[in-house]
Amino acid sequence: MQIHQIKRNHPNPKPSPRVGRGGKRGSYSGKGVKGQKARAGHRIRPAIRDLIQRLPKLRGVKHRPVTEKLPVLNVSDLEKIAKNGVISEKTLGRRVKILGDGEIKGKVTVEGLPVSKSAKNKIEKMGGQVK
Repeated sequence: MQIHQIKRNHPNPKPSPRVGRGGKRGSYSGKGVKGQKARAGHRIRPAIRDLIQRLPKLRGVKHRPVTEKLPVLNVSDLEKIAKNGVISEKTLGRRVKILGDGEIKGKVTVEGLPVSKSAKNKIEKMGGQVK
């Protein structure tokens, strides 16, 4: 007897039907027939994503500074502006930052305004104050 002469005791079994993948519910596995939801890997996009994609993608929108840049005022301009030797947000009419460019010749008091280190040194050197 040779290998090609060997036969089974029972005939070949009927091939089992190909069942839809996943679940135990028969050929379509409870997915119905055709359509996006019946396909493997289907994914319906959330509506919010479509709305987000329609927003304009402008350069720098994400990178805007949180605080606005203040206008600057140099130490050399303080003497012209100072009333009674005091400089504040009220006397200037708006909030500014004082920088240390130039020289100061008089005594000045700065109240409630941001001041750079070099400007502070120059003001205090001339006998002024930064509060």
